[in-house]
Amino acid sequence: MSVPRATLRIGIRVPPCDRADRVVETVRRAEQLGFDDVWFPDSQLLWRDVFTTLTAAALGTERIGLGTAVTNLATRHPAVVASAARSVAELASGRFTLGLGVGNSSVGPIGLRQTTSAAMREGLGMVRALLDGNEWDFEGKVRSRLRDPQPRVPLHLAASGPKNLRLAGEIADGVILLSGVSPRTLKGATDRVCEGAEAAGRSADDIPLTVSAFCSVTDDIEAEARLLKPVCASIAQNGGAPFLALAGIEVDVPARIDGIYPDLVHAEDWDRAVEICSAWISDEAVLRFAREFCLFGTAEQIIERLRALHRARVTGVFLQHVGSYDPPTELIEAVGASVLPALSLPSPAKAGHR
Repeated sequence: MSVPRATLRIGIRVPPCDRADRVVETVRRAEQLGFDDVWFPDSQLLWRDVFTTLTAAALGTERIGLGTAVTNLATRHPAVVASAARSVAELASGRFTLGLGVGNSSVGPIGLRQTTSAAMREGLGMVRALLDGNEWDFEGKVRSRLRDPQPRVPLHLAASGPKNLRLAGEIADGVILLSGVSPRTLKGATDRVCEGAEAAGRSADDIPLTVSAFCSVTDDIEAEARLLKPVCASIAQNGGAPFLALAGIEVDVPARIDGIYPDLVHAEDWDRAVEICSAWISDEAVLRFAREFCLFGTAEQIIERLRALHRARVTGVFLQHVGSYDPPTELIEAVGASVLPALSLPSPAKAGHR
């Protein structure tokens, strides 16, 4: 999961939305169908504990990569994260990646602020030092270390804004890009990662890039795209309107939208959220969003877009279904049946000569 490969790694996002043993059944099915990775989001109020779920998944699978996408250093102290990551990595030797982010759905429901870039830099440094078995000076009060450390756990940083993208390129072992699959926004994001890598004297070619993308294997994009209205509205609401405008999507969403719990992307009543967001997101706009930023379409169309991502030096993709409180069963079956068997990706060297 942490090393760039000649082929694109295809992962699936599985929210810990049920008992861990039941979630593992979904993970096993993804493993059987040939997915490379399963990524679990973390939010203490929305889902079961992510590290409990990861432990069950590690014990219940043999091959598939496991990762957090993402946990955070705001609701979880970096020392706690290091210990949890060590515990999972022991059970899933060489298969675990620790994805970290600013907090989002973890901090919002309890009124905390997202992690700043400065705090992320220090926190990631602490996690890495502890996992490597080194002592850490805790605010000048005490120096401590992690007993039975687990070195070589890859630390990936999720990022969307330019500051955190550069930070990821500078200090992380890999980057989780939240820009979607639009060539325009993807190039801007990867350029910022490269800037950070160059500033740190690193080779950007050695940094794995994983892109998250909503996905639906469908012959009727128009019908399926309507479900993305809350996602599109959330992006516009959180400073992403300029990115949408690059794709010709002009929307004006108010800073506050009532009637949706807990937030737009994780709405418990998704149909209601779609209805509410229709006041600002037209069918035409969300259709353009689905085609530009997401992997919505036939299996053949999705395969071609995955190949294009690979040619753009992306090393991994993790697919998301629309919804947070049910497993992505239909998406796993559809991609496993019609996309993975037909997906044949050339090596980066060959791709460069096409």
